[in-house]
Amino acid sequence: MPTMAKKPPQKSALLQGTLDMLILRTLLHGPAHGHEITKHLLSATEQVLQVEHGSLYPALHRLERQGWIAGKWEMHKERKREFKYYRLTPAGKKQLLIEESQWKRLAKAIASVMWPATEG
Repeated sequence: MPTMAKKPPQKSALLQGTLDMLILRTLLHGPAHGHEITKHLLSATEQVLQVEHGSLYPALHRLERQGWIAGKWEMHKERKREFKYYRLTPAGKKQLLIEESQWKRLAKAIASVMWPATEG
């Protein structure tokens, strides 16, 4: 009897704006460069959210233009080369609160459709 090959994990498509919120939330813990942000998101989501550079860096640049994060080139202590470290700004902290609130409302609305309360 032939065995079926395992399918590779499916990449999750993020809703527009969700990546921005996840980046802001990641930077709440402290400064990080792009690769660290990607590794954190992958680890925190148990390998579900794989953010490609083609999505991450445009999002970082967009957040920087909006003033929600600030980037600064710094020398990495162990690698002896510069990396651009991103930090959450005060405006970014405020925006994160707004986006978290909107996300909670959206998740609640979706849950009410997916798992409606049973009528008694």
